[in-house]
Amino acid sequence: MDSLERHTDYGSTPLDESEVSSDPFEQFALWLDTAERAEVYEPNAMVVGTVDAEARPSSRTVLLKGLGGGAFEFVTNYRSAKGLQLDGNPAVSLLFPWYALHRQVIVLGSASRGTPESSDALWASRPRESQLASIASEQSQPVGSRAALEHRIAEMDREFVATDTVPRPSWWGAMRVVPRSIEFWQGRTSRIHDRLRYTPTADGGWGIERLQP
Repeated sequence: MDSLERHTDYGSTPLDESEVSSDPFEQFALWLDTAERAEVYEPNAMVVGTVDAEARPSSRTVLLKGLGGGAFEFVTNYRSAKGLQLDGNPAVSLLFPWYALHRQVIVLGSASRGTPESSDALWASRPRESQLASIASEQSQPVGSRAALEHRIAEMDREFVATDTVPRPSWWGAMRVVPRSIEFWQGRTSRIHDRLRYTPTADGGWGIERLQP
């Protein structure tokens, strides 16, 4: 396992307080745009961390689907493991791992369900096949075989074959994460990385502090 011994130099691209936006959402949008232009695979992919009722952590990769209104937004089955965990404990972390750019963004915040209007709009943006799969799958629950799941999806397809749209189920929708901190991490030579953390201030703005690597 050569990767355990390999040392990669992350380069000299700086992350300086004087050059970043005073608004972390604007700064995030700039970095996301850079990742898109660099053709990073799934640049909106993020690792969502939650905890269950026994304070046991779990994580999974989810796609960011909205950015605005002071929140990061994704979609989920509210009856899935992460949906139930976030209902019970809204504390959440989001990690955007842009490895190819030697960058990552870490968001710590609180999650809540989005509005029905937002959920409807996100549902409508999904391909029909994805809508059918979302309805057919009891996410996070055991299933006897893939064939059984595919059979269920085919049943849903037949059920809605005569309709132009597949209705959004009440247990599927948007989740909004309002951050209490947003950290931008830039890899640097000799592991002396740049880390800038934004936190809300009393006047409604954002403060920026540098963290040691």
